[in-house]
Amino acid sequence: MSGYIAKTANRTGTGGDTWKKDFRKNGILYLLFLPLAVYFIIFNYIPMAGIVMAFENFKIGKGIFGSEWVGLANFQRMFSGTAFLPALRNTVCMAVMSLLLGFLPPIILALLFSECRLKKFKRVTQLMTYMPYFVSSVVVCALVTEFFNRDGAITALLSGLGLPQQNWLANTDIPVFWLIYVFMGIWINFGYGSIIYTTAISKVNGEMKEAAALDGANRFKTIWYITLPSIKPLCIMQLTMAIGTMFMVGFDRVLLLYMPKTYAVSDVLYTYTYRMAFGSKIDYGLSTASGLFQSVIGMLLLVVSNKLSRKLANYSLF
Repeated sequence: MSGYIAKTANRTGTGGDTWKKDFRKNGILYLLFLPLAVYFIIFNYIPMAGIVMAFENFKIGKGIFGSEWVGLANFQRMFSGTAFLPALRNTVCMAVMSLLLGFLPPIILALLFSECRLKKFKRVTQLMTYMPYFVSSVVVCALVTEFFNRDGAITALLSGLGLPQQNWLANTDIPVFWLIYVFMGIWINFGYGSIIYTTAISKVNGEMKEAAALDGANRFKTIWYITLPSIKPLCIMQLTMAIGTMFMVGFDRVLLLYMPKTYAVSDVLYTYTYRMAFGSKIDYGLSTASGLFQSVIGMLLLVVSNKLSRKLANYSLF
């Protein structure tokens, strides 16, 4: 038996030898990955030590190890605060609306691109739909502010449809701000989000489409019975990731669009955390507790959505 193990070890090599061979073979890939690994270690893993502040009455002068330990007191204050529950409600509602209204447009746009036979028109349209994603959030929010102010273009259009003329971003009624945020996000992301679906559709077996055409299937049936089932795993993966990150409601856009008058309907957990950490009353312990709460909820959503996709579609990320 020992002789067989020795022969097997000589044939396959030890763990260290295998790693060395792999490094010699893929050394360039490891070097390419190194800057990314350093980035994540410095900016994602090392700062995780700051989670301790969620359980302390953190004071900058005393530091993490010198501040008073208060246990779950910060979480109790957070859940009992008057601003937290509205921020949680706004986050949940805006996240669900973004998921429901924003998941399908990239897929539909990719299908339209795949069926377009006019190459020049297709290229120009793709460029126009991709552009908003690469524009700074400051510029985009400035445009939205101009469009929705009292004399803005969209306000004039809505007034023509019988709605009152007003600054819609200053409207405190539900769900005015939510809808503005959601449709702005769709406008920014649906073109860029269609790239991955367009690439996947281009890889669909052409022979299957030709066979369907010979059987009399029109474009709609070809899309329904061949294209969509072929990209189903990708759609499930994207949906799983979208559910897992749905609580990451755009901090920068909300911060640039909301105002004290609309905090009750526009404040989200990210902006709430920001104001607790850097507002008029600085409270690092409370802001860290809020950030930790968001991270835990996001992780739970990702795990649950992954299990559901594995059970319902027999496909999962991990």
